[in-house]
Amino acid sequence: MEHSRSVYHWLESGALVYVCGDASRMAKDVHETLTSIVQTEGACSREHAEAYMKELSKTGRYRRDVY
Repeated sequence: MEHSRSVYHWLESGALVYVCGDASRMAKDVHETLTSIVQTEGACSREHAEAYMKELSKTGRYRRDVY
């Protein structure tokens, strides 16, 4: 969250996000943090931020290798 403005700028510029590791805690926390960043920095609703994250996943820009 400390660098949320930069993270959002990267997402808007086409960055790819890879999350690898613990599915039970870490991956969920990372997903929640990214969604919150999109909502805050994009000045949008929670629903829009969730749709944004789904679109990133659908287009292969948000990938998870969690176990």
